[in-house]
Amino acid sequence: MRIDTTNILFICGGAFVGLDKIVSARKDDTGLGFGSKVKLGENEVDYSLLDDVKPQDLTKFGLIPEFVGRVPIVVSLQALDENALVNILTQPKNAIIKQYQKLVGFDGVKLTVEDEAVREIANTAIRLKTGARGLRTIIEGIMTDIMFDIPTEKNVEEVIITKECVEKGARPKLVYKKSA
Repeated sequence: MRIDTTNILFICGGAFVGLDKIVSARKDDTGLGFGSKVKLGENEVDYSLLDDVKPQDLTKFGLIPEFVGRVPIVVSLQALDENALVNILTQPKNAIIKQYQKLVGFDGVKLTVEDEAVREIANTAIRLKTGARGLRTIIEGIMTDIMFDIPTEKNVEEVIITKECVEKGARPKLVYKKSA
């Protein structure tokens, strides 16, 4: 069987930390005087520099030339904002929060994640600079203990994740069934 290589799409995405500094060094157009550009601080990132990434920047970053040569088109992506991360958490058919609702549902328990908590999860990912990759880790940190406790707890009807659970590490609220 022969594969037609003209129809193959190769996508390589990720956070290339430090690539902006390599591009900045190549384009160094700072100078002295009134008309010169001011350099950013050590920890500041100018994402517009990534729009001008060249193959030699990728090679200097550490990618092997054979790989760089096989990726002829390079496009930079902007960081995800709070709304985009909230959508990732809640909207897709297999959204992370829906997955945890299903997992907890196996024990007959409803999982509610308050809107403020969802926004705080997104903001935590932004603060940690982990983007969408870090969302599951943040939720896992909140849910791990409670998921082990639910099967042993009797009469738990609902688990509520609040903003405090995300911000301060507070324990999720448990709502118990009313005894007859």
